[in-house]
Amino acid sequence: MSILHDLRQTPRLGLLVGGAAATIGVIYGYDMSNIAGALLFITKQFDLTTSQQELVTTAVVAGEVLGALVGGWLSNRLGRKACMVGLAVGYALFAILSAMSNDVPTLLIARLLLGLTIGVSVVVVPVFVAESAPAKVRGALLVAYQVATVIGIIVGYVAAYALAGTGSWRWMLGLAAVPAVIVLAIVIKLPDTARWYMMRGRTADARKTLSAIEPDTDVEAELAEMQRAIREERGGGIREMLRTPYLRATVFVVGLGFFIQITGINAVVYYSPRIFEAMGFSGNAALLLLPAAVQVAALAAVFVSLSLVDRLGRRPVLLTGIGMMVVANVLLVGVFIAGQDFGGLLTVLGFLGVLLFTVGFTFGFGALVWVYAGESFPSRLRSLGASAMLTSDLVANVLVAAFFLTMLQRLGGAGTFAVFGVLAILGFMFVRKFAPETKGRQLEEIQQFWENGGKWPEAEAGKTPLGEITEPAAVR
Repeated sequence: MSILHDLRQTPRLGLLVGGAAATIGVIYGYDMSNIAGALLFITKQFDLTTSQQELVTTAVVAGEVLGALVGGWLSNRLGRKACMVGLAVGYALFAILSAMSNDVPTLLIARLLLGLTIGVSVVVVPVFVAESAPAKVRGALLVAYQVATVIGIIVGYVAAYALAGTGSWRWMLGLAAVPAVIVLAIVIKLPDTARWYMMRGRTADARKTLSAIEPDTDVEAELAEMQRAIREERGGGIREMLRTPYLRATVFVVGLGFFIQITGINAVVYYSPRIFEAMGFSGNAALLLLPAAVQVAALAAVFVSLSLVDRLGRRPVLLTGIGMMVVANVLLVGVFIAGQDFGGLLTVLGFLGVLLFTVGFTFGFGALVWVYAGESFPSRLRSLGASAMLTSDLVANVLVAAFFLTMLQRLGGAGTFAVFGVLAILGFMFVRKFAPETKGRQLEEIQQFWENGGKWPEAEAGKTPLGEITEPAAVR
């Protein structure tokens, strides 16, 4: 059965949830790329040094770390829907404040607050989708968030190019408010998730929501299972995540989050114009449209990932993507070693290296982060687990954003991408050892995987689920 058929069979409420999440993804992606274009003109207006350029870029990422730290708590306390409404308002408000900044300190504060909003969103959105989507399309809808993020990145580069002739960096930053208003119009009409309602003792609301999301399921049986799980659950805090049986899950999600960003994808997104300049490209068309072209290819890759994640499984998709990143880094190191004077074939190979690097990321890491963020913990820990994973991700992002330009100047392109290559290899090894295959599993079933020492319970009865590593005590 194709994913398109499954999506056509998905109730309207489930699709609206996915649409709201996707629109937030557009805003997130737009903000990542529009700063790459806007920075060219902000640097000229405020006469920024290299360190100041890194600071302007890093301010939003630092805010994201703070947002991710509180995102899980807010999601549990206020509800998934309330957080989504607040995100839409925050995106619009702080995008406009960024556009109105008349000096660097004001711009930094606006970017920090925008980052805070983004940080909350990267925790809440996967949880909202994971708890609202039918199991058979949950992976696809979570990957759709990454599709939307890539679309937002493309739009950000194209908007920067369209406005480059006038140097209108304020419009580049402020346009993010438009999709935020669209998100608000969608989300304000949606209910919260059935699982959150059950956590708050609102059984009638949970029944109504679950009936709308999965009308063909045995609603009372599902509610009874949720209630049983919640009744048996105790704690739900950080201490529980740091003890068995969930310490294993915590190590996995925190490690995965860190490798997703430390391998360098946002260096390419934030600083693509600088990278292409180092390869010999010049002019607004090359420096802003070439990155957009790279993201178009990445968008095609994430559509392929979308079609495979619920068919082949999470692990094959993720490992293939990381492997492509390793190959791309080898190519880029070779190009920069040979590239004393870029031009001709060498410049083309450099472009292809950046293209392969980005395609590999969006196919693997970029798509699967949202899946694992939403699937890896039971309901009482889901928001906190997603928060821990995304905080780790964003801490690595801060390091990349804060030091990439300095690395490029001091180590050169070859040294910089050699470092990223080694990190990608380490990421491949980590995923190969620790990532579970959760394709087609209910969220409560995934909980049993961790409680069973990193093995699916069926294995004890002689069954071997597709994709499971058979070595004793292996954590997948």
